Amino acid sequence: MLSLRDIFLRLTIAAVLGAIIGIERDLRRRPAGMRTSLFVCMATALFTILSGEIARLFGDTGSTRIASNIVQGIGFLGAGAILKEAGGRVGMTTAATIFVEAAIGMAAGGGLFAVATYSTALVLFGLVCLGWVAQRFDLKYRPMAFRVTTSHAESVATEVQRLLNELKAPMQHFRVSMAGGKSIVEFESVVSHSQQEKIVSQLNRQGVITEVMPVEGSRE
Repeated sequence: MLSLRDIFLRLTIAAVLGAIIGIERDLRRRPAGMRTSLFVCMATALFTILSGEIARLFGDTGSTRIASNIVQGIGFLGAGAILKEAGGRVGMTTAATIFVEAAIGMAAGGGLFAVATYSTALVLFGLVCLGWVAQRFDLKYRPMAFRVTTSHAESVATEVQRLLNELKAPMQHFRVSMAGGKSIVEFESVVSHSQQEKIVSQLNRQGVITEVMPVEGSRE
């Protein structure tokens, strides 16, 4: 049987490691921030501890039975993080972070502190360092919605199609409408930050206003 000191130590380490990951999520204004991450790690650590302790208490040989169901349960929480935004199209990084937080909590709950700490460091490396690399080298593509207001829609529509073909960016939901005597050209495309800036800079001029916004639920 584990002593109360050992149990408290394992829960505390799990909670601290979860909170550290959650701080990064909060700084990026993503779902599953510090409190959620802390709770995920601490809960899985507690389940892991209880799995072993209850098995010893009742002489059950299946000491991993409770812990084995954590993977299934955490899957529902991850799916909720994805579906919360926009019908399952986004939130994969948040869901993956929740999943690995559960594994870190289980490691801490099992007393594998070095493994839990090293895993936390790898998670932060992936979220911070690789995130910076993707941004620095323009590797990240996001679905963006473009809205062009003009008085001559035909020439702008042709220019939009030509520009996207040059950038090899897919175009979706292309439509032209009228509002208050102005023509509005709207479309969506999955583009990098540099492609987005190029589209805006080439379309914007006197008499043409280009607005850009993320497609709903396109955050990680």
